[in-house]
Amino acid sequence: MISAYAKARAVEAGVAQPIATVAHVHLSSRPLVFVPLSLAGEANAPLAAMVGTSVDEPELLIVPQPRDRALRFEFAARLARVFLDYLASFPVSSSDDGPFAADSPQVLVPNRAGLAFVRLLGRSTRFRRATGPYPVDPSVPVLGRWLTWFAERSEHPGSSSALAATEALTLHWATGQSAFEDNNLAALMGWIEPPPGVSGAAAARAAEDPLRWPPAGPATDPTFDNEVLGPLIRGGSVSALERALASQLEPTWGLMFRALATLSALPAGASVASRWASDCDAYAGFWTYLAEDGLPQARRDGAVAAARRLAQLERAQASYDVARSFDDPLVMAQYRVTGEAFAGTVLSVDATRRITNDKGNLVTRPLVLVQSSDPVHLPVGTQVGAPSRPKQSGTVLDVTSDLVTVELDKGFGRGKTPAPGVLPSPGEPITYSSVLASAIRGPALPSADETPWTHGGPPTPYVPSDLDAGEDWE
Repeated sequence: MISAYAKARAVEAGVAQPIATVAHVHLSSRPLVFVPLSLAGEANAPLAAMVGTSVDEPELLIVPQPRDRALRFEFAARLARVFLDYLASFPVSSSDDGPFAADSPQVLVPNRAGLAFVRLLGRSTRFRRATGPYPVDPSVPVLGRWLTWFAERSEHPGSSSALAATEALTLHWATGQSAFEDNNLAALMGWIEPPPGVSGAAAARAAEDPLRWPPAGPATDPTFDNEVLGPLIRGGSVSALERALASQLEPTWGLMFRALATLSALPAGASVASRWASDCDAYAGFWTYLAEDGLPQARRDGAVAAARRLAQLERAQASYDVARSFDDPLVMAQYRVTGEAFAGTVLSVDATRRITNDKGNLVTRPLVLVQSSDPVHLPVGTQVGAPSRPKQSGTVLDVTSDLVTVELDKGFGRGKTPAPGVLPSPGEPITYSSVLASAIRGPALPSADETPWTHGGPPTPYVPSDLDAGEDWE
C-alpha cells in the first residue's frame, strides 16, 4: 500500500518517490559491471559483453558469429580472464574458524534478464573439459562454476554478491510506471533523475527510443538485428561489428555507473554490513571448495538438498524483511498499515515492576504504556520488538482504545532495577513490531541418506560425465 501510494505521488510530482530512507544493499567500492548481449532467437548464444570495474576503461568482448560453437567458447575464455583476474584481487585466508575473506567480489548487471544470462552461461560452461571431444580453455569450466555461484547468490534474499541495477533501484524508489516498464534501466533512471525541466514520464518516454537508448540487454533491438547486425555478421567485418555492438552497449554502460552513484548516495542500513559479511563467508567457502578441486554444481538438487535450499531461502527472506523494517521507518510503515506494527509516544514506564514467573521466581518485568494513533490489531500476548532497541523485546499486555501496554521481558539487564537509559522514557517516540527474526523457524528435514522412497530414495553420489556438457538446445 505504501508503494502504491508512492507511485501515485510519483505520477503527481513527475519524479520517482523514495520508498526507503537507507540503502538495503551493499555497494562495493570496485564492483565488476557486466553488460551482456545475446543473439535473438538462440538460447544462450552470447553476442557481446562490456565488462570492467571503471566507467572509463570498459572491455568489449564480441562473438563474430554467435552460432559458431568454437567462437562462443573463445568468448567464454576471454570473459574468464576478466572474471578470474577480478576474483584474484579478493584473497581468501585461513583461520582457526575456517576460510576467511576480508572483502568479496560483487557483480552488477543491468536487469534480472542479465542475471538469467549469467545463470545460463554458467550452466553451459561449468561442465566443459579441457581434454577430450570439443576441448575448451581450462579457464572456461572455472568461469562456469563461478557464474553459477553468482547466479545462486542472486537468489538469496539480502545477498549483494550479484545485483541487477533495476531491482536495486526499485527497492528504494517508486516510479509512475508499471513494474514491467521499470525493467528498462534507461526509463527507470529517467524517473529517478530526470533532466532539468523534464518530467519523469517524459524522460521515460524518451528512453524508449532504441536509437538513443538501446535495450540494456541481453536482448537486442529487432530493428538493429535486421538492419545492422545481420548484414555485419554475414559480411564478416569484425571491426565494423565491434563498432556497432559498442554503440549498443555504451549507453547502458554509462547508465550502470550512474545507477551505482545514485544508490551509493544513500546511507547504508544498519543490517547491511552483517549481510555482506555473510556474502564474504559464502565467497570464501566456495573459493576454498574450488581450490580443493570441487566438482561443478550438479544439474539438479536431490529431494532433500532442494528442500533444504528452499527452507534456507524462506528463512533468509523472512529475516531480510525483518531487518529491512528495523533499519528503515518507510519499510516499517508497510507493517504499520497492515496492523503488524504500531508507532506512538511513550506515556509512562513502570521500571520497577516485579512479578512471579512460572517457576515461582520473582523477576523484573517493566511496563511501557504507549499512545498510538495507528490501528492496533495485535492480540494480547503477541511478542513485539522495537527497532530503536533491537535487543529488547516484550509482549502486548493490553490494548485499550489508543493505548497499548507492553510488558518487557528481555534486553534490560538482570538487575532488579534496569540501568538509566536502558528503558524507553516518557515522551519518547517508539515503534513496536510483531515481525521478529527470533520468530523464524525452519522445518526439520531428514539427511540425504534418509530420503523417503516417495521422493526417489537416497540419491546416488553425483559424478560428472560427458553427458553433463550436453544441452537440450544444442
